[in-house]
Amino acid sequence: MSEQEAARKDTPGPTPESIAPEYERLMRRATLAAVAVAVVLIATKGTVYWFTGSIAMLGTLTDSLLDGAASLLNLFAVRASLVPPDEEHRFGHGKAEALAGLGQSIFIFGSAGYITFEAVTRLLDPRPVENSAAGIAVVVFAIVLTLGLVAYQRHVVSRTRSVAIEADSIHYRGDLLMNLSVIAALILSGWLGFHWADPLFGLVIAGLIGWSAAKIVRNAFNQLMDREFSEEERERIKEIARQHPEVVNLHELKTRTSGIYTFIQFHLEMDGAITLTEAHRIAEEVEREVMEAFPGSEVLIHQDPAGTEKITRFQRA
Repeated sequence: MSEQEAARKDTPGPTPESIAPEYERLMRRATLAAVAVAVVLIATKGTVYWFTGSIAMLGTLTDSLLDGAASLLNLFAVRASLVPPDEEHRFGHGKAEALAGLGQSIFIFGSAGYITFEAVTRLLDPRPVENSAAGIAVVVFAIVLTLGLVAYQRHVVSRTRSVAIEADSIHYRGDLLMNLSVIAALILSGWLGFHWADPLFGLVIAGLIGWSAAKIVRNAFNQLMDREFSEEERERIKEIARQHPEVVNLHELKTRTSGIYTFIQFHLEMDGAITLTEAHRIAEEVEREVMEAFPGSEVLIHQDPAGTEKITRFQRA
């Protein structure tokens, strides 16, 4: 074994406790940035809707109002989810994020229904859109601001896997498509006289909002129900464990996510003739490798003599 390999094996992998401060900082900044962007967009879109009366603009304004409410909710959810584990919550409070995501989805579905109602009403009674140029200018401003926020949110989600931040990011990514739709509606209705275009695009926006809500529900439900990691991630864990020269196999691999934390556990099969001390050393080396591949994970390994694994109806590894 080289000196570099020995040093790496003696260095503890990143633990949940070691990365929590960084994740907390990133998540708090992301929620504050989302609230700030939402406030600016609500003010500008509200002003333009007052002058244009555009249903498409109403749709994107409503979505911004919901984004602001959701981001405020996320502030409290993130604060709760980052509370360290205690005697009554040994696995932490991470599922507060998933609960917040489900709460967001209720309001989002409601807004989609409201926009749909307004769009159908306007289709039955078409009206021209006024001050289209001002509306387009505001939407372009919104696109630039939203692009910056989404880029930062994607960075935070890639580091923390936060369901709450991901839910916010879904909102704002949908906003980008919605804003492009609003520009098209304003041009077609305000400049070219196709008055049906505005409510039609409003219906498209309502559909996008509803689809975003469905994705949030799915992500939150998966976390609340302790859904397993993806097959690719599970195979990566198996590969890491099996590549150790003193490991025979592994079984009963179980994984789950709670907020920013992930939990991995499995039974590691080794030669039954080795000492308990040797088995402990091997398990620690495998644990370190897994934690390096999945930063912030809590890894629990049970050591088994090879060939004694129990087959259960839940066994997948």
